[in-house]
Formats: sequence, structure tokens, C-alpha cells
Amino acid sequence: MVLYTSPFPNSFLSVLHSFSWGLIFPCYWLADRLVGSFVPTTYEKRQRADDPCYFHALCIIITTPIYLALLVASLPFALIGFLLWSPLQSARRPYIYSRLKDKNHANGATLLTEWKAAGSGKSFCFGSANVCLLPDSLARFNNVFNTQARAKEIGRRIRNGASRPQIKIYIDSPTNTSISAASFSSLVSPQAGDNRTVNAGIKRTTSMEYKGDNCGSNNGEENREDKGGSGEPHEREENTCIVPINGEENGHMSDTETDTVNGQAHASGPAEPSLEGDAEISKTPNHKQKEGDSGSLDSCSASRESLVKVRVGDGTVDQSTVNNKLLYKASIMKKTSVRKKKHTDETFDHEISAFFPANLDFLCLQEVFDKRAAEKLKEQLHHYFEYIVYDVGVYSCNGCCSFKFVNSGLLFASRYPVMDAAYHCYPNGRGMDSLASKGALFLKVQVGSTPQDQRIVGYISCTHLQAIAGDTTVRCEQLDMLQDWLSEFRKSTSSSSTANPEELVAFDVLCGDLNFDNCSSEDKLEQQHSLFTHYKDPCRVGPGEDKPWAIGTLLDPEGLYDEEVCTPDNLQKVLESEEGRKGYLVYPTSKNHSSSQKGRKASLKGNGRRIDYMLYTEEGLYLEWKVEVEEFSFITQLAGLTDHLPVAMRLMVSTGEDDP
Repeated sequence: MVLYTSPFPNSFLSVLHSFSWGLIFPCYWLADRLVGSFVPTTYEKRQRADDPCYFHALCIIITTPIYLALLVASLPFALIGFLLWSPLQSARRPYIYSRLKDKNHANGATLLTEWKAAGSGKSFCFGSANVCLLPDSLARFNNVFNTQARAKEIGRRIRNGASRPQIKIYIDSPTNTSISAASFSSLVSPQAGDNRTVNAGIKRTTSMEYKGDNCGSNNGEENREDKGGSGEPHEREENTCIVPINGEENGHMSDTETDTVNGQAHASGPAEPSLEGDAEISKTPNHKQKEGDSGSLDSCSASRESLVKVRVGDGTVDQSTVNNKLLYKASIMKKTSVRKKKHTDETFDHEISAFFPANLDFLCLQEVFDKRAAEKLKEQLHHYFEYIVYDVGVYSCNGCCSFKFVNSGLLFASRYPVMDAAYHCYPNGRGMDSLASKGALFLKVQVGSTPQDQRIVGYISCTHLQAIAGDTTVRCEQLDMLQDWLSEFRKSTSSSSTANPEELVAFDVLCGDLNFDNCSSEDKLEQQHSLFTHYKDPCRVGPGEDKPWAIGTLLDPEGLYDEEVCTPDNLQKVLESEEGRKGYLVYPTSKNHSSSQKGRKASLKGNGRRIDYMLYTEEGLYLEWKVEVEEFSFITQLAGLTDHLPVAMRLMVSTGEDDP
């Protein structure tokens, strides 16, 4: 299958499309600015409340007539442009495949080595997020604004979190003697004097700056070559620091040791070079950085609450040697040899994390509707992901029952090459959703090959369902179509047969914003859909019941700019508390409760509306391999940038070759 690297089959149509859009854009931009000036966010309302001169009101009075006059003047040109633009969409391709040509600009791409399925297994990490990158006037209805700057900052935070070093810690302690897992991390122990109660069922990830003796650089080719023949069980320890630590019971240290660790954590290090246009981000309230905010890895000091108190070795620390080491911002996980969780039968780790997981392999995004924002986001993500599929969907009446003004909003980023891609539009959208070409994106990626030259592949699907509350029938129909399209894509792209297995399928993952939760009484039909008999949800016990540690992914828009949750660390702390979740998450709907969620004190079902899903299946995979979840994470790194919580899942594909 040929992957489309441009939206049109020839340059003439591309030029004609650019010309038509150039005629439309002034009218589009003016209308967006005009409507946006009358839809303030809660942050702007608070700022204006402190303005005794009503300066903003004066600006609106002056600029509104100007915008209206320019808008009327641009309408004839926009009409001509629309008459050219609309028929061109019949020749437009359903997506654009972008491959990074200069790998020197990608921190993560150079770290990958081809998996040969020679060890006991390999892990793959998947992430999904609804980033609310609509035109600014529409984004304001979700209480977020400045779409272009948010797109750039979202991309920066994702790549910074995913490209941070991965630290493994061996702990010699009377109470804990285990090694940390791959890249999801948690607080080792609370700070002295910290009386906060942490949910026993969810671990916590915060930022930490660490100078590791064994750390390799982000682009460590030599490290990769050395590890190529090491025969590591998981064949995936690139960008990893291994630090032996002797601990004491309860995590206490002497004052000298504490000073040593704190001194290291607050030391200065080389900051990542700022990119062109970053200055505008600092002016945007959506992503302001406060002291102690670890959500962005560009800061040079971590918050005191995020520092992990451990003993670094038994000997004295040579400070001059330490200062010569590279400074890394990372997070540390400490796992107990006996799992101390609410449910001892849980087979994988789960946490609320301030970062996207290190070594993130695949990323699925929803609501990347604005094309300029998509370009900015793509540019940032290409610093880590080599392969990106964006501008997915159709426009005008091409392939759908109703006119589509915007695309599907789906975006896919990968560190592994994409072999095939397909997109389908849901034909049954209603209301405002019918104006967008919401649908499903299906991808096939190659993740390795066997010594017998059989390709090892994986399937990933990303979707965004009908959003309007009460449209249960519409969503169920879309889930039916999704299953049919999944089956069709697998059959049409498979080059294997039972007699001649040219390909081995390692995983099949489905993710996206499904716009229903597993606890609301109004979503019973979706909860019982047959999709969940074929795909497993790691956060779900059954229809109507989530696991106790699973939390909602839909934030209350009214509270996005509250000081308690406007930074990744602060949002993480709030979500660890049951009372905090009640104040800042949207909860499942019920006939016994009103729709207002803010400040709710009553007992509620579940831990919030979990509408962003990560599902996987064992059907259709290579029979001799086993797939299981290693880790699941709810991520707060995009605090203040979107009204959804991203989720991430790490799957372990076990080949069993080293098993006795």
C-alpha cells in the first residue's frame, strides 16, 4: 500500500488548493477573532476583575467595528475561494504521512534497534490524549484558548517527557529489595512532615533531577551498539541509567545524606535549547510555569515535594566528580517485592504520573482540528517521533453524508515505520459533530523481524466517537462500524497465511476518546457493547464497574486555572485525593444526582468519567506469544493545556524463548 505524503496527487491541485484557502483564510481568521473576543475563559475573567479601568471592555468596543468591517470586506473573496476549495476536496487524500528525513533532529529515533525476537520478550508503550486544538473561538467553549501556542507547548511537553532518561534503581533495604520497572515512576516515600494521605492503590510520579554515573546521552549510538548483543531479557534498555542504592527502613537518612541528595537535585545543568517562537508560550496563561512545576522538563530545579530521599551508596560523594556529570531530569520507581495494593490480584502497575512515560513508542491524539496548530504540533513531535500521520479526514461532501468543515482531528505519531494506513468516516454524526469528519484511523507498523526474516508487525487504531450526551444509539452504531472496519483492515493488510506466516502480529491496540464512561447509568448500551468481548480494558472490571484505582479522564473546565491544579505536580496531588477528584473531575451521570460537579460533597459512583480508553486484544496475534499489560498511567503533564487527562499503557510481548 502506498502511504500518502502529500494531500493531493499532483502539484497543480496543491497550488490551486493553497490559492483557494488563501482567499478563505482572512474571513475565517477575522470571524474566529471576533467570536473569541466575546467568549472569555475563567482565567481572563479573573484578570479583568482586577482591572479597575475596564481596559479590555474598551478594546472590544474599539476592535469589534473594525473586525466587522474587515469581515464584510473579505466575504466576496472567501466566497470565490470556497467555490474553488469545495470541489477540490474530492481529489484530496484522507491523510498526510510525514517521515523525518534528518534523524539528527529526533532524540528518540536514533535509539531504536530492530527487534529480532531473540529474547524472552519486548515491551511497547502507547499513549493517547484529547488535546482540544480547535479554532480559538470554539476552544474557548471548553475554557482553553490560544490554540497555536498551546499546540507548540503540548508537543514540547510530550517529547520532553518521552525522551527523558529511564532510571532503574536497585534497592538494598530490609523492607524492599526489588528493582524498578521500565519507565513509569513513583514517589519512594513521603517527605518528612508531609501528612498528605496518598491513595494506596495508585502510585505517584513526580519530577526529579538526577546525576547518574552510568547514564548515557540521549543519542548514545555507542551505548546502543554495546547493548545490541548483551542478550538483555527485554531487549529494550536504551536510554537507561542503573543506580545501586542502599536504603534504610522507612526511607530515613542522616542529615548529611539528605543535604547531599538535595544538593544534587538543585544543581544547575545544561538546558535544552529554546526553539523559535517559544517566547510567545511564556506569555500564555495556559502554560505558565510556577516555582516547583515539574511538568516541563525545561526547568532547572525540581520541587522539594518531588525529591526522593534515598541513600546514594555507602561511600562519600566526590562533589567535584558529581558536578562534572550530565544532569538528567527523570523519575524513579520503587516497586515492592510483594505488591502492596488494594487488590493483590492485580497483575500490573498503575499510577498517576506527572510525565508521559519514557521511551513512548506510539501516540494517538484526538481533536487536532486546527490545521495551523497541527503543523506546529507535528514540528515539535518530530523531535522525538520519526513517523507522523496527520490532517486525517475528509472535507466538503467527499465520502460522507453531510458537509464537513473540519477534519477528524486524529493524529498518530510513531517511532516505528508505518506500513499501511486507512481512514473511515462515521456517516451517522449528528448536531455539531456532523460538521467534523469524525471517524477511525487504522495503522499497521513494523516493529522488528525474526532471524528467519519474518516481519513482526503491530496494529493500532485511533478513533473519536459522537460527543453529544444522550446519543447512545449513534455511538453504538459507530462501535459496530468500528469493529467491521477493524476486521476489514486486518484482512486487507495481512500478507500471512497459516501455511506461510510471512508476518507475526505482536499486538493489536485500540485507543481514543469514546465519549462514554463505564459507570454512568445513561451509557449502559455502550458499556455492554460486544467490542469489550474482543478487546480488553485494563481499567474495567465489567459493565458498570471500573477498578478502584481507575480515575476519570474528563476535567471540569471551570477549574482548569485554579492554582491547585494548574501545574502537572499540583494536578497530580489533587487527583491522588478522593476529595480532590470530586472537585476537579466530571463524574458519571446518574438520575439521582444533578449535573453540577464543582465542589460536590455527596458520595459519587466511581472516580470520575473515564471516556479516554486504551484497549488491547489477544485475538489474531501470533499464537506462541503472550501479550499482557505491564503498566497503566493517568498523566497530568498537560495540566492547563486541555480538559482531558492523557492515558498511557505499556504492553509486554513475551516470546517465551527463554522460559524453562
